[in-house]
Amino acid sequence: MEAWADYFETIAQGLREVVVTNRDGRTLPAADGVSQWVSMTRAVQQRDAHLYIIGNGGSAGMASHMATDAAKNGRLRALAFNDPSLLTATANDVAYDEVFSLPLERLGRAGDLVIAISSSGNSPNIVRALDVARRVGIAAVTLSAMRPDNQARALGDLNFYVPVHRYGWAESAHQVILHHWFDQYLDLHGSGAI
Repeated sequence: MEAWADYFETIAQGLREVVVTNRDGRTLPAADGVSQWVSMTRAVQQRDAHLYIIGNGGSAGMASHMATDAAKNGRLRALAFNDPSLLTATANDVAYDEVFSLPLERLGRAGDLVIAISSSGNSPNIVRALDVARRVGIAAVTLSAMRPDNQARALGDLNFYVPVHRYGWAESAHQVILHHWFDQYLDLHGSGAI
């Protein structure tokens, strides 16, 4: 029974110890980071810009779920780049490292927002997409874990790092953070839920 409690306590401890940094690497209180993220999301909605959410594996599932909620409940122009044809054609014909950066380059515009979810923070396709976002003028929020020196943490306008070292812990914490951000957005700006 203790292993059960320890598992969940590790996730909770990771959430209590989340480190939020801005583009300059300055540490912010987590509540301030979420507040800024909500403001960024509101600005996207007001400009009628796009919200893109990307991730691999379990993070792809979260990306799809959150993009759907953002479009349905938040009235945002939200999209996850996880269509099977888009992924496989890009991976086969271009490179797997380009599965997120290619559609971001084609569809993204300055003023959009990309949320990148990567447990390791070092997935080449995530890092490449964040590089494209910066070049195009797309704001970025990253969620990462594992190592504090992961690449994604240096590429977002806001970076949420959870100091845990297992994928299950990282993905569970990231899901909580994503829901908290979006619930805060809905609480402040109303819901378009059907």
